[in-house]
This record gives sequence, C-alpha cells and structure tokens, in this order.
Amino acid sequence: MSMFRRGRGTPGRVTVQEAAVRTGHGKNGNAAESSAGAVLLDVREPYEWQAGHAPRAVHLSFSALAAGAGLPAEARARPLVVICRSGNRSRQAAELLAARGAEAVDVIGGMRDWAEAGLPVVDPRGGNGTVA
Repeated sequence: MSMFRRGRGTPGRVTVQEAAVRTGHGKNGNAAESSAGAVLLDVREPYEWQAGHAPRAVHLSFSALAAGAGLPAEARARPLVVICRSGNRSRQAAELLAARGAEAVDVIGGMRDWAEAGLPVVDPRGGNGTVA
C-alpha cells in the first residue's frame, strides 16, 4: 500500500508541514527534502492562483478537474498533494483523482494554514503573494 493512501480508495489527509516535506517546501525549501517527490497540485480558481501560490506548485482548478480535464504534464504519474484555500475543494479533488487511479492526499487547512505556518506564497512574478 502506498504511503499516500490510508484506506481502500479513500485519500489520506496531511498537515501543511507534511505537505511541505513531501513536496520539497520544507525548512530549507530544498526539493531534496521531499521524501516522495510529490507534486503540490493547487486546485483553486485562476484568480486565487494569481494572488498567490506555493513556489513550484502546479495549477489545475477544481472546476476544470471536475469537468474532466487531465492533469498537467508535470503532475502526471507522480504522487499528488492537493491544496486549495481551506481544504474543502482539495478533499473533493483528491477523492476524484484517487477514483481515476492517482496517488493523492489533500492538505488540511489549505493555503490559509500554509501561509499561517510561514511557508512561502508567491505571485506570478515570484514576489510575495497573498491567499485569496
């Protein structure tokens, strides 16, 4: 059983600290810190993504995913750590992705908790971003 699944067909949940380690956003922001080489998949809407997101995150809105959109190339065939603003959409997205055969967990508390934990949030230009 993969460390990303906690039950039969039910995606696991991780804290923002666990998500940071799994995706290489740990204390030093070093990708080598990632224990699983997971991709941070941000499923917020485009305006939320533009306001601020984690560095190296991959964007695919939940609405597009629910409409049947495929994963971006950089997220295919890799473990996924799914994040949204508060954890509601990411939970649904992780369930949808797991049903499609992906290894996915969702982040409890989403980008709100990510930012509160002092983890990096950037805008499209690499400057300081905000959580919308």
